[in-house]
Amino acid sequence: MLQTVWVSSPWRWTLREPACHRGGKQTRWKCRFVRTIIQHLCQRHDTKRPGKVRMLKKIQMCLCFFFVSGILYEISLLSSCFFPYVPMSKHFLTPEQVLNLGKSIIFLETTERLEPPPLVSCSVESAARIYQDRPIILFMKGLTNDTALDLNSSYAAFSLLSSMKNVFIFPLQMEIVFQETPLLQWYNQVVPEQEKNWVHVSSDASRLALIWKYGGIYMDTDVISIRPIPEESFLAAQKSQFSSNGIFGFPAHHKFIWDCMENFVLKYNGNIWGNQGPFLMTRMLKTICNLTDFKGTEDHRCQNISFLNPQRFYPIPYPAWGRYYQVWDKSPNFNQSYALHLWNFMNHNRKAVVAGSNTLAEKLYKAYCPTTYEDLIQNAELRDFTHSEDVA
Repeated sequence: MLQTVWVSSPWRWTLREPACHRGGKQTRWKCRFVRTIIQHLCQRHDTKRPGKVRMLKKIQMCLCFFFVSGILYEISLLSSCFFPYVPMSKHFLTPEQVLNLGKSIIFLETTERLEPPPLVSCSVESAARIYQDRPIILFMKGLTNDTALDLNSSYAAFSLLSSMKNVFIFPLQMEIVFQETPLLQWYNQVVPEQEKNWVHVSSDASRLALIWKYGGIYMDTDVISIRPIPEESFLAAQKSQFSSNGIFGFPAHHKFIWDCMENFVLKYNGNIWGNQGPFLMTRMLKTICNLTDFKGTEDHRCQNISFLNPQRFYPIPYPAWGRYYQVWDKSPNFNQSYALHLWNFMNHNRKAVVAGSNTLAEKLYKAYCPTTYEDLIQNAELRDFTHSEDVA
């Protein structure tokens, strides 16, 4: 059993065993001492001499009570002999500490905005509900270690997401993320201000480094989770013989991700959209797999990587992205899907979920991110009220 110990320096942490199980002689002696004292103080006394014993017994019972209470209190603070784990507020945990717990679901925001829009909030909330036993991490470039954001934040989405026990929001510090990866040299040489697609390129790089270092699943912030993904090492086919990088998962230190990072640097061209993203994943997959067209809803598998059918995440292909914001006579059931990609890049934020519109996207919000949907309704009612007051 591991015990969490907070270290003040960002991105540094320690996990240690409970004190009774560590190897030091001093620690073992303390535990034996505590047990011995408790046993001797609290044992029953001989009752054959009631006159003198009775008073001593009462005194010793009182002393025993206070002594044991003090010992148990200290033990609880040290999380040593009797308590294997003392819960810690998630607000004291560092990014590396959470990531090292394993199997994180990772989202990235590489713009400077600090207020996640409803679709981002829905994506994170839906993942938190589907993967309740896994950490859900939103990295935001606009945050710093000094940014004060908590449950009382003026940013509504932060209050909403922070209230979820398995959601963590951290600053995205690329100079730290890229350390010990092939991407560090590239990052030190690139000039972001001269990059045409820096927001996308920096996101493409960051997701590779994070998954390689810590493992888990990366998801774009326009992906709504609807059921757990059963695969550990997988890529998502956007269409036959073409891989997306909007959602993928691998264990830590997987060779395929390392090779992708090396190719990212070797074939870097920031002027071509997607060259470091879906095109990178596709060309690297083709080096190890003989890709063929999908037939039906089966998945493909190559070496130890699952190449998942487009139905798993892209049942509505990008040319038809607008259908998410239309009213359907009969809504699809998405029985073959694990999550749904809403193609926000194609949308360019022109279309949004409107309460009462009865669109497919609204129904998805209601089903998979109900807290975000409630907040959406309240904000709409507030805007309507404010507008009516202004008119009056």
